[in-house]
Amino acid sequence: MLRIIDARTGEPAPAAPARRAPTRVEAHVRGRDAGALRVLLVADLLVRALELDGTPAWAVLTGTAEPDRLREDAAALGIRPFEDGAATGHGPGTGQVVRVVAESAADAAAEPVAEFVAEGEDENGNGNENENGNGNGNENEGGDRGGGIRDVTTVAVAPVQPATADLGSDLADDADADADADADADADAVRLALLERHHHARVELDAAVLDEARDTLARLRRAVADWARYPSRPVPGEVRDRLRAAWEDDLDAPGVLRLLRRVETAPDLADGARFEICAYADRFLGLHLTRDVGSPP
Repeated sequence: MLRIIDARTGEPAPAAPARRAPTRVEAHVRGRDAGALRVLLVADLLVRALELDGTPAWAVLTGTAEPDRLREDAAALGIRPFEDGAATGHGPGTGQVVRVVAESAADAAAEPVAEFVAEGEDENGNGNENENGNGNGNENEGGDRGGGIRDVTTVAVAPVQPATADLGSDLADDADADADADADADADAVRLALLERHHHARVELDAAVLDEARDTLARLRRAVADWARYPSRPVPGEVRDRLRAAWEDDLDAPGVLRLLRRVETAPDLADGARFEICAYADRFLGLHLTRDVGSPP
């Protein structure tokens, strides 16, 4: 089960309800800087991990005065779109909410939140309307339709240094003006540099860090493209379990990346299996590791 550290308690908490109701993932940001983009990236990882676990996820953006521009910045880093939380309300049948915020705002965001129960439900979440609008529906007969928010968990994201305000917009502008591989590589290098550090740890985005991320991506993508030329092999069960254990343990992206480094050199793995392992892990990482498959050696 996917568990994340709740900023309110400092303890692991489930990121999905016991039953398969959707989890509402709120990325709550105030500014439009590198720190805001890291909050969105962590929310994106959470959505990916939930989906890999089979839990429906509903991603919304709250708090910002510039949602459209922030979405453009996020898209440059491969972050999937977030809906406008102010315009969408609580959403249909939401079972749980996870709020992702900057560390500096965690105290305020982690204040106890009153449980939301939709009209027509009692305090246990059981509907009291049948399909005709009266009667007493229960959970098995269509109750809990309004869903409501049952549990609120807050995830605190450490800052980025330096907190350059134009990081995302520069990448977005580069991608629009020049849609070549170099622009994509810069954006993916920023994403990898952020993923190399756990979201509870501060991260520095200096030239040396980004250069190393570019080199790592280039090496790994070349390897994945080479492995793709060999017959496919299934992801070994032990490796799949270790990958899932990493991202289900508080979204441990660095742990996933460490495992991929071991996969590169493990002597007992077929190259076709290495390819499938990287493709599977990339459903969580979002680094376009298979981008160079089919390109000339």
